[in-house]
Amino acid sequence: MKVLTIIARSLFIICVPILAFTATISWAANNNQFYTHRFEKYDVRQSLAEAGLTLTDSQMKDIAAGFIHYFNSSDKLIHLTVMQNGKPVELFNQEEILHFKDVKGLFRLNYYILAGTLAYCLAFALVSIFWRQGKYRLRLAWSTVIGSALTLGLMLFLGIGIVVNFDQLFYDFHLISFSNDYWSAAGNMLLLFPQGFWYDAVTYCAIVIAVLAIIFGGASWVYLAYRRKRDGDLTPTPAASSQ
Repeated sequence: MKVLTIIARSLFIICVPILAFTATISWAANNNQFYTHRFEKYDVRQSLAEAGLTLTDSQMKDIAAGFIHYFNSSDKLIHLTVMQNGKPVELFNQEEILHFKDVKGLFRLNYYILAGTLAYCLAFALVSIFWRQGKYRLRLAWSTVIGSALTLGLMLFLGIGIVVNFDQLFYDFHLISFSNDYWSAAGNMLLLFPQGFWYDAVTYCAIVIAVLAIIFGGASWVYLAYRRKRDGDLTPTPAASSQ
């Protein structure tokens, strides 16, 4: 029983950074304002106009909404069209379309991992809070503090990578995540999503994840401080960590 308790607690600690990561990615990927703000920041309309595609602000918002719809739909391939001189024009070429299919696969995987880690963390938390009249609440609090500290450590490591050499980090990610080089296909995709867009996205997500870790870890630490004041020393020992 003690071994199962240790395994359950270790899984929870590991799930904390994974849950924060997948939840933040899911939220950012479905945030229309995040897309449109970066389109404006990096003057994407001007870049597209120089490539022969003249779009309005309304059309840019429609493109962002189109991506969100595609990533959450059952459509296998993305087909976004824009009106040019009264005629619909396909926004992406075949290689770009195939790349977005791969990207959608990653987002779907992210959703599955999010659902799994969320279900486990909720189950672990509910059992720890309510089972045997809250006997395991201290274990939950310590586990959350450790998981949050692990999350902050990972975000610090990611932050160093962003500052030192984001381009290499971004390139390595694509080599690991994709089995083809369609991610570098020439066309409107690279104009819509310049390197700065992804720099902002990774930095933004890292900050949000760190904030989540601070909030949940901090709340757990406050609870432990309250219990320490009420009950005395709560330093985790082999015996205490299983309670």
